[in-house]
Amino acid sequence: MMVLMRQDGLNRREFVCGLSVFPFWGRPGTVRFAEARFRVLRRGASSRRYLHIHGDETSAREVLLAHMKHSHGVAFLVRSQWRTVPLLGGRVDPNRMFSRAGAEANLRKLNPDWNEAKLKAALDALDRARPGFLKAVRPPAGGLLIAVHNNSSGYSVHDEVPISDLVSLKNPGHPREFLLCTDPGDFDVLRTFRWNVVLQQEAPPSDDGSLSRLAAREKFRYLNIETPRGDFARQQLLLAAIDDELR
Repeated sequence: MMVLMRQDGLNRREFVCGLSVFPFWGRPGTVRFAEARFRVLRRGASSRRYLHIHGDETSAREVLLAHMKHSHGVAFLVRSQWRTVPLLGGRVDPNRMFSRAGAEANLRKLNPDWNEAKLKAALDALDRARPGFLKAVRPPAGGLLIAVHNNSSGYSVHDEVPISDLVSLKNPGHPREFLLCTDPGDFDVLRTFRWNVVLQQEAPPSDDGSLSRLAAREKFRYLNIETPRGDFARQQLLLAAIDDELR
């Protein structure tokens, strides 16, 4: 077990969501969210779920692949090298597809030439696909979904503080390295370490379509590990430690 020191010491082709998961490491399946495809890796039997959702966050992907070589659970890794994924000839951020309102705002931003009919067709396709994808990635009762992200200089824990229920900033010199969770029990454990942690137990008023917002609304355990791009070693350490500390 890893122990860390605590603070006190209109293309009409639309894909429906289908799932094929194999029970052993090295035999990946695939799950779809509309036209976004995710590689699925399963190792052992566990209520733990893992997600890599942005293709351009490459160190997060490598961290998760390395983690799944020795950890039990099911991992979902987006099959893309870009931040966005295709949808009806346009693009959408895959972490803005978890609500109709969030998806609409993102689609309008990324596809300014779309007319209202094209926008509605895309939103309807996402609405049809969303339940199946969530059924695949959502952890069972009591389980935990861990998402791994890399960020750039334009985003840090300070962006989340105003919309969080509780905040613990014990590593203020590294604001781009932080944890976001939706379960108060998880927050109570994580705040004892020298980490930046925010709790968003209640969904913020603005719905940006992200998975964290959905997890807060639907009350399942979700944790996001944010580290700067390229910081493989630190994110690997955080993921391993969190897996040890949270049950």
